[in-house]
Amino acid sequence: MVMLPNINIFGKDVATYMLCVLAGVFVSGIYVCRTAKKRGHDDNDYIVFLLIAAIGVFFGGHIMYGITQIRAFIEVVTHLSKYITSFTTFIGMVSYIFGGSVFYGGLLGGMLICVIYAKIKKLDLTEYSDICAGFVPLFHFFGRIGCFWGGCCYGIESSFGFITKDNTLNPSINGVVRFPVQLLEAALNLGLFFLLAYLLRKNKLKGGLFALYLLIYSVIRFFDEFLRGDSYRGFLFGLSTSQIISILLFVGAVVYFVCYFRRHKNTAKL
Repeated sequence: MVMLPNINIFGKDVATYMLCVLAGVFVSGIYVCRTAKKRGHDDNDYIVFLLIAAIGVFFGGHIMYGITQIRAFIEVVTHLSKYITSFTTFIGMVSYIFGGSVFYGGLLGGMLICVIYAKIKKLDLTEYSDICAGFVPLFHFFGRIGCFWGGCCYGIESSFGFITKDNTLNPSINGVVRFPVQLLEAALNLGLFFLLAYLLRKNKLKGGLFALYLLIYSVIRFFDEFLRGDSYRGFLFGLSTSQIISILLFVGAVVYFVCYFRRHKNTAKL
């Protein structure tokens, strides 16, 4: 399979991943706005909510990537005179350490800033989180398609899959059959979106849909990591950074649902 990292549009190369991300934002945003309207809300309020979330996603994703590059960060800090010889080299090192983005970092950053924003504006966070829960896996579906074409992440060597060619981001993986882990995760995210959309439409598990997303996706991502061949996110205790975060999110979601069902044991709709 030949990578398609860029698409030529009107004589200019545009990153395929970025096009997929923009498509994901557009389609997922339409879903949230239409759903909000159907439930009697002002869709403009949800647009603002998503824009606020985007700020947290941006910074959270880059900060988490920087954390995965902690060794490089320590090396630079302890040898400043060696690596920082001018403003240009300083910008270059910052770009190297924080230039990438990690999904879980973006997710956690978006969650944090949305909670803060909801508290300040006194919003009904349960309703907002229920309606916006489907946005995440639907957007992620498009993102993983972009990963597949861009070659930024890839699967383990396998007897089943695709032979990668012309991957300029990771040239060492060219010519090897690799499991299409990006497509698997894309499909699972799409299925998760349909589940959340169905439960919302049926008014099931009110106030618990985003927690359900975290519960299910953390399981998906934990096992998905065993099929990934890229390891730039780092490892700890034999587990990848993403697997450790998955465990923490899973435990957090379980605790949430224990409290949730105790509060709603007589009224919860299952």
